Amino acid sequence: MGLGGISIWQLLIILAIIVMVFGTSRLRNIGSDLGSAIKGFRNSMSKDEADSDGGANHAAAQKDSDSDKASS
Repeated sequence: MGLGGISIWQLLIILAIIVMVFGTSRLRNIGSDLGSAIKGFRNSMSKDEADSDGGANHAAAQKDSDSDKASS
């Protein structure tokens, strides 16, 4: 058995019907668009994580400098 009671042959038939309806060039375009969207999402997530890590380091450094000024 395949996924949720669907056999591999049924999945292949569904895939063949999708290819006949949309054509290979449109499916290739959809795949590349989806891939670039996922890549952009990952890049923005890693950028946000780097910004949040940098922001925490910046806040800690500023707190240290503020305490140095207060003790002077």
